[in-house]
Amino acid sequence: MVGVELDVSPGLPTFSIVGLPDTAVREARERVRAAVRNSGFEMPVRRITVNLAPADTRKAGPVFDLPIALGILTATRQIPPDALRGYIVIGELSLDGAVRPVPGVLSIALAARDPGLRGLVVPAANAGEAAVIDGIAVHPVRHLSEVGRALRGQVPFTPFAPSTRPAPAPPDGTVDFAEVRGQAHARRALEIAAAGAHNVLMIGPPGAGKTMLARRLPTILPPLTREEAIEVTRIYSVIGRLRPQDPLITVRPFRAPHHSASLQALVGGGLLPRPGEASLAHLGVLFLDELPEFRRDVLEALRQPLEEGQIAVARVHGAAVFPARCMLVAAMNPCPCGRRGDPGRVCACSPAQQGRYLRRLSGPLIDRVDLHVEVPRVGGADVVALAPGESSADVRARVVRARAIQAARGAGLGTTALANATVPLAAVRETWGLDGDGRRFLSRAIDRLCLSPRAYERIVRVARTIADLDGAGDIRVPHLAEALGYRSLDRPAESGGTGEP
Repeated sequence: MVGVELDVSPGLPTFSIVGLPDTAVREARERVRAAVRNSGFEMPVRRITVNLAPADTRKAGPVFDLPIALGILTATRQIPPDALRGYIVIGELSLDGAVRPVPGVLSIALAARDPGLRGLVVPAANAGEAAVIDGIAVHPVRHLSEVGRALRGQVPFTPFAPSTRPAPAPPDGTVDFAEVRGQAHARRALEIAAAGAHNVLMIGPPGAGKTMLARRLPTILPPLTREEAIEVTRIYSVIGRLRPQDPLITVRPFRAPHHSASLQALVGGGLLPRPGEASLAHLGVLFLDELPEFRRDVLEALRQPLEEGQIAVARVHGAAVFPARCMLVAAMNPCPCGRRGDPGRVCACSPAQQGRYLRRLSGPLIDRVDLHVEVPRVGGADVVALAPGESSADVRARVVRARAIQAARGAGLGTTALANATVPLAAVRETWGLDGDGRRFLSRAIDRLCLSPRAYERIVRVARTIADLDGAGDIRVPHLAEALGYRSLDRPAESGGTGEP
């Protein structure tokens, strides 16, 4: 919270703003001067000093325009001194006094839930966004003169009353898993990924359907809960991407940045840190097509969010921690020409070219991906088949049932994690114990494939998801075997795997 303090005193006519303001905040002087005059109030020809407290925190944006203007009117007794007590005020002013929308209103509304406050005064275009939060009176305003009349008692403040609470939106009806021909193995892998919120890497030749599969993954994900919807909406609110007609995001985000995206664009940053694509995909899907074409430093920056579900960004002018618990879904060709492993085509890449291509992905990054899925070229019989595949609605029903099992298990563990991929490691080891056959099976696999402890943990998590989809209470060897089958990049080359990276 930032307090706007004003002092209007005798002296040469000046208007100064202190408290580490950025350019947009300093320019408020001109906007406020014009807005006060053009709204029927008197702008004092005196020495005006504005202090934004705390003074050691940088302030950015035009959100302080309306508080500064009201502070001047209060200091010059054009508004009763106690009229503003108990209100939080935000808003940008135009030169004619109109109040324009500002970003970040949802986070401000969350911070304003205090029994001692009388309400939150916001631009009318932001009222629906602020009203998403229960327990606070939201007062929409359109013009500075309107605020002045309300604070003088000439007209009442009318709290905003949303007609209906936004309901969860249905899945995107323009795409459906039924449109995917063949690829039973990849469809099964994506169903497991959706059920447990696991990360996926699809490897296959161009045209095999990797992008088509990825874009249909959101149609089988469970709907956002209200708490999750508020989490996602806060991120989009901070960067000003909310539309007034959609004050609450109710569908899981799907972000697909181009492989030329910079480090700052993907994980966030800037002079004053802002969230990047990984945070915009929070509780949704981050799709990275042509994964090896991304810069290596950009991909390595994803290791922290894949492990911890958040991104810590530190800059000279500030630091921030952004949520980034997203499903990473990536796609790549098996080699530069894309024909490696395709029985109907001859690969033109040399072993050295193949090795360089795969080594663009580091071992630690691949270790954090739960499922490595091989997506072969679709055969002619599948391409021309008339019968559609299984629909997204049917797959989604199984995913929702599996997530319900995980939620019930998480409630018993005292954790808020609702998916197997996000359950704390201690809970995995204590409550997902393997029987003797399972331990012996994984012990041999670890020795043969040289799996890391992280890979072992992720295999167990995937096996737990497979068991949930089957409705099984315990993890059995078939579940472990299927989970292990989705680790193709961990297999030695002589056993049919890539041997890389």
